[in-house]
Formats: sequence, C-alpha cells, structure tokens
Amino acid sequence: MSNKKIHKTGDGSHTLFVPELNEFYHSAKGAYSESMHVFIGLGFNSVSSTGDIHIFEVGLGTGLNCLLTFIEAEKRNLRVIYQGLEPFPLDWDLVSNLNYSSILDYPETDILLKKIHQFDTGRWYDVSKHFSLKKVKEKIEDAELEPCKYNLVYYDAFGPKAQPEIWNQENFEKMFHCMKEGGVLVTYCAKGQVRRDMQSAGFRVERLPGPPGKREVLRAVKL
Repeated sequence: MSNKKIHKTGDGSHTLFVPELNEFYHSAKGAYSESMHVFIGLGFNSVSSTGDIHIFEVGLGTGLNCLLTFIEAEKRNLRVIYQGLEPFPLDWDLVSNLNYSSILDYPETDILLKKIHQFDTGRWYDVSKHFSLKKVKEKIEDAELEPCKYNLVYYDAFGPKAQPEIWNQENFEKMFHCMKEGGVLVTYCAKGQVRRDMQSAGFRVERLPGPPGKREVLRAVKL
C-alpha cells in the first residue's frame, strides 16, 4: 500500500486514497465531517466518566480522530488515555502534506500531528497533562488487550470489502471483552452483517444517522 494519494474531500479536508484497495482513509464526502460526526459526536461526546477516559482506536491511520479527540479533551478539561492500533504506519513526509492545520481551529495542529506520527510505537507519551498516547503496530487479530479497560472504541479500519478479516464476530468479541461495562464502540460502517456480528458478540447496537453522504452508522454499547 505504497501508492497513496492525497484527496480533497467534499468538505475541503484531505484524506488519502489507496488505489490497490480502492479505498479512502475517510469519507470522500468529508473527512473532517465524518470524524467529527461519528467518532467525536456519537462516540467521545456520549461517554460519561468521572475519571480517565480510556480510548482504543482500530485504525489510527492519518491520526485525524486522535487529533480531534485531543482538541476536545483540552477544551473540556478531560483526561484521555489513548491507544491507537496501526499495523501499517504512514510516513510523516506524506501526512505532513494533509491540510488539517487549515481546517482545524487549533494553533498547534501541525506540531500535534507530527508528534502522533513520529512517536515510537510500543510506549506511552504524555502529549499534555490531559492526553497520553500509545501507538501499537499490530493487527487487531494479533493484539492482546487488557479486559474491561476501555470506555470507548473507535472502529475505523478500511471497510469490510477491502479487509473482511477485521469485520468479524471474533474481533467484536475481543472488543467486548476489553471494554468496560457501559463502554461505547462507534464505527462509520452500517452493514447488516457487521451489526449482527456485534450483536452476537454481546453488544446492544443502534443505527444512527450518518455524516454527509452516509445514511446510517453504528454505535454499540456493552451493557
């Protein structure tokens, strides 16, 4: 997956296109809009916790979800412990050309994005007093996750057509096992089989209105 191309999406924000998979890293209708709607709006904003908020992301990718979560945590004075899974990290030379700094109303966007991508994998970093980050260079199938740890999961891998091995009941059972009671999993994907696999794994799943260009997305809760 070396021939990635920068693509300007419908809301003006950039994403990456992978010709070999015929897949975008974010919605072509709007990368920023999708991340804000699905992962921040329906995910981060739905979590209630009096202590640290533990987040696990499947598919760190460009780092956009991580970046937006950092900004929200700073605004709301929330403490976030963020673990991002990415078996195929992107080169900073490519990511540095994404236009997030002109899209986001935050003065240190480029500095933060560079930290996200240039931190070593496998160790924790305190990005600020509100935000700690650890990147893991593993596939979800191989990851060993601590039980009952996460308040929130961002499930943001490439779609089931491109990577069907990620979107199965076994991996959703792994997510269920690693999440706290009341924990929330959000994803842009709303395929019927994915929803049924989540339900079989033990989640209560709801269909919710999607971002521009997408009718529905899924949010799953561990009861």
